[in-house]
Amino acid sequence: MSVATVAKPLDVFIVVGEHSGDQLGFKLMQALRRDTGGNVAFRGVGGELMAEQGLVSLFPLADIAVMGFSAVFARLPTILRRLRQTVEAITASPPDILVIIDSPDFTHRVAQRARRALPSLPVVDYVSPTVWAWRPGRARKMRRYVDHLLALLPFEPQAHARLGGPACTYVGHPLIERLAELRPNAEEERRRQTAPPIVLVLPGSRRLEIRRLMPDLGVAVERIAAQLGDVEFVLPAVSHVRGEIDAALASWKVKPRVVAGEAEKWAAFRVARAALAASGTVTLELALAGVPMAVVYRMSKLEEQVKYFVHVPSIVLPNLILGENVIPEFLQHHCEPARLAAAMLPLIRGGPERDRQVAALQRLDALMRLPQGEAPSDLAARIVLASAEQGRRGRLRHHAAC
Repeated sequence: MSVATVAKPLDVFIVVGEHSGDQLGFKLMQALRRDTGGNVAFRGVGGELMAEQGLVSLFPLADIAVMGFSAVFARLPTILRRLRQTVEAITASPPDILVIIDSPDFTHRVAQRARRALPSLPVVDYVSPTVWAWRPGRARKMRRYVDHLLALLPFEPQAHARLGGPACTYVGHPLIERLAELRPNAEEERRRQTAPPIVLVLPGSRRLEIRRLMPDLGVAVERIAAQLGDVEFVLPAVSHVRGEIDAALASWKVKPRVVAGEAEKWAAFRVARAALAASGTVTLELALAGVPMAVVYRMSKLEEQVKYFVHVPSIVLPNLILGENVIPEFLQHHCEPARLAAAMLPLIRGGPERDRQVAALQRLDALMRLPQGEAPSDLAARIVLASAEQGRRGRLRHHAAC
């Protein structure tokens, strides 16, 4: 959509539900501003990064950015009130397009209600729900209220086509824009190969993860140190759970060096020999950095029942992208120190298991790269603009017919 064809700014309503969505929304807003020559206005729900791009959020993101059944239940009245408030803001002053980003429990309900009230409102969903893992029927239902889906993982368009979902385009994972920050230079690569080996411990970014995983990780670290002797353990800590991490570390016999902030975390990635990590996006960060790993996860008894509805061979993102379970994972009762230490030792020492994982991780670039090296946010912005233009033409035809 060119500036010449739009007299007034393009009105984009964006809704995110947590801080990872704020990061995607921030980059999308930057790209939309570039592509429209600045002739764009933003409204909606976002965080601090989106605020830097001019979005005044309807309410603080913390009101709805909650995880886990118990946390959601405790905050439910607030979440429902914020849901109604968001839908009312959309319907009271219809935007040119609605963009929902991740957090489907909240954002999809916004889109469903907005579409019922405004049938011609274009809706773009940035980040696919995990329909390929569980509740596949959601894909077909999404066609009622999503016009285009922007996927972060390369296998997702095929999954939606198979499941009867909406039009879906792989726009690339935002991490592929930051490979230079993840990849070691020559000096860092030499450090990765020399003694003492640097081993990362990544217990997760949520309080429940910390509580469930830290005791087992502490004993596993102790066992690794007993087997290998001189090892430098590094624990990158997310600031909002630093208190829980420090409290848990008090009982560890082998203390890791704790680093804070993204820059220090990725600096540690670039020199790390191996990692013991909680399942999540961090596994993809490690994989793109070329760090072999073992992955762990524990959930509540209630959440564990979800496993009976999950239809994927792995919960580890790099495994799903590679189509091969090259990264070992230890879930629930399998997540115990002896097994974790046994999996980590060959990754640290070297040999066939490490070599096989390193070779597999090197294939990720080709699988995730976009044509002509386009940035994910730029491709996402082009699709948002095309969807808005299509909706605008549809409204003009409707008004002309009337």
